[in-house]
This record gives sequence, C-alpha cells and structure tokens, in this order.
Amino acid sequence: MEINDFIDNLSEWLKGTGPDANIIITSRIRLARNTREFFFPERMDSAQKDRFFERIKKINESTNELKSYGFIDMEGTSYTDRQFLCERHLISRDMLDFSHQNGLLLRRDEVCSIMLCEEDHLRIQAVKSGFCLHKTWEIVEKIEDILAGQLDFAFTPELGYLTSCPTNVGTGLRASCMLHLPGLIMTKKINKILELVAKLSFTTRGFFGEGTQAIGNFFQVSNQVTLGASEIEILNNLSGIIKQIKTRELEAREYMVSKYRVSLEDKIWRALASIKSARIISSEETLSHLSLLRLGIDLGIIRNLDKQLINHLFIMIQPAHLQKVYNKELPHKKRDFVRAKLLREKLKNISL
Repeated sequence: MEINDFIDNLSEWLKGTGPDANIIITSRIRLARNTREFFFPERMDSAQKDRFFERIKKINESTNELKSYGFIDMEGTSYTDRQFLCERHLISRDMLDFSHQNGLLLRRDEVCSIMLCEEDHLRIQAVKSGFCLHKTWEIVEKIEDILAGQLDFAFTPELGYLTSCPTNVGTGLRASCMLHLPGLIMTKKINKILELVAKLSFTTRGFFGEGTQAIGNFFQVSNQVTLGASEIEILNNLSGIIKQIKTRELEAREYMVSKYRVSLEDKIWRALASIKSARIISSEETLSHLSLLRLGIDLGIIRNLDKQLINHLFIMIQPAHLQKVYNKELPHKKRDFVRAKLLREKLKNISL
C-alpha cells in the first residue's frame, strides 16, 4: 500500500452523508488492546517488536476480514508522509512524532485503521460520517473479536483490559464526535456548553484531537471514563450529551438567522470573496473561512457550492497535503502561497 494512493481519495467521513452530518461531522471509536505475550510497547526491544509485527502480518494475510487492509511500516516513512496520515485522522500525533518501529493497518476507504505499537500494542479505530456512534462501534467490535481469537489480550476481572496508560484501563474505549459549532461560537454560548461537558466527565479537544486547539469552529467531544462502565453505557452517555449540543447549536443558528440574517450573510459572502481572491493565506484563516462557507451551505445562503468540496478542502489545505499535491517540500511562507492558489483553482467556478 502506497501513501500517495490516498492523495485524491475522499475519505468516507468527508462525504458528509451520515446522520446529522451538518453539525456532527464524524463519529469515531478507538479501542486499546495489549497482548500478554509482550511487554508494553515502551518496554519492548527491537526483537520483540519484530516478533509482534510478524504475528500481526500473519493475521493480516490469513484473515478474510483483514486481507483488504494494507500494511504501512511507519519507520520507513518520511515526516511529511506521517503528517499526511495524521491530517487524515489515521494516526495519532504521538505516532507522527515517534515512528520507531510503529506500524499501521489501513482499510482502503479509510473507515478503519489499526495503529501498531503506538502507546499500546493495538489501537483499533473506526471513523464514519455523521452521528452513528453505535454503528461505528460495531465495526471496531468485529475487528476486535477477530483479533481476540488469535491473540491473548491482557485482561483481569477486577480491572478489565490493561493498557499502557492507566486512564484507558477498563474498556480501553475512547469514543468521540467531531462537531461544527459556529452558531454557539457566534452567540457566545460555547463556554457554557464546554463547562457542561466537563462537569459530565467528558473532554473537549480540537480538530486534530488530543493536544490541539479548536479551530474553524470544530470541537471533538469524547469520554474520559473507561473504567466502571460498559462500552454501550459509554456510547449511550456520549450520545446523550451530543444530542444536547446539537439541539443548542440548531437553536443558535435559528436565532442568528432570525435576528442577524443580513450580518450573517455578509460574513459568509465575505469569507467566499476572501478565499477566491487571496494570494497568501494561512491554514487557520482558511479553516475559519471554510467554516463560514459550510454554515452558509447548511442555512441555504449559498446554493451553488458542494459541501463535499468544502469538507475535502479542510484536509487538502493542511501542510502535508499541500506538499504531497505539489510533490515537494514547501517552507511555511511558500505553503501559504500554494494554499491560496489551490483554493482559487477549486473555487474558480463559484460565483459571488
């Protein structure tokens, strides 16, 4: 499997075809598992990692469900390639920075990926468009069942599944939804929502997950507790808070349209004009403008613009994607120039 094969690929979650995808961009499930046979990855030596990789490759080649997954040896990849995978939400930021004897099993449509020897032996992840936590969990659960039939997972009746980080002990499950919340930002109600999320033992992160800030009005909301609750209880609890946030965002959008429609339309059309005319533009400014365009499409203010194109641009304007598209290393200032050029090319047929 070649990383370059994914440059023009529209990930399933970017298609925006899932339930409530106007607000809930993705549903993501990540499951941490370790085997009894090996030390945790941080303590594994090169020989152990080699043996572990051989075990996984044999399972990959001999299991019908996993045969379609390609294997990527992260140690042989460049930083730009790893950054490219991180921008597509296929690997973690930890794997981006530390690639020594890590690996990745990846499904062609990018719905499911399995990180190998990141913090844990296995990080099974699935990402789907829209609000579909339980369906996404079914994908991960099926893969976990297959692997459990061939690997002896570290488990105790008292603690559940054992993980490298104590905060993941129990189910090893992290579930999250990425939400687009421009209405709550504009009406200055987002802080109350974030306070509610924290009080209910959930956490909020940015567009690229742990360790990132919210940009482009995007927030990831995920569970913090993995011990003392079943997988279904965790999913049900997260679903409840996501539904509340969705309702508040819809109310905020309705309020903005009813009270400040002209001002809102002005912001949205100015965002389109800026993107279509800019010669130099940063990723942060671009994400802010794209967020407004996405809102304009959802509210019917902009009618001749494809939301899938906007969703794709959120990824295509990222640093590694730009360098892959233009097939060369680009310094920071040069990226701002080619980003503006790419946006003008993609939106040249959209009239103001």
